[in-house]
Amino acid sequence: MEKRRLKFVIPTMVIVAIVGIYMLNNYYQDVPTDHRPLIIISTTLLSGILAYKLFPHDDESPIDPKPAIMNRKTSK
Repeated sequence: MEKRRLKFVIPTMVIVAIVGIYMLNNYYQDVPTDHRPLIIISTTLLSGILAYKLFPHDDESPIDPKPAIMNRKTSK
């Protein structure tokens, strides 16, 4: 994996896992205890996959610089 993508993917996954644990413990106590880890793992992996696909690549071509003619000052 590219380093630039990992800067976005891993924090996204950690945030989703923490928020998922918090919400399941505080707002959804009816969810069985056996299912909670499965829900947290699946949402964390799904968010990681989506972040990997949506965030920028390392191999994207940079913007072309201005031509040399445009950089010269014209004197009149």
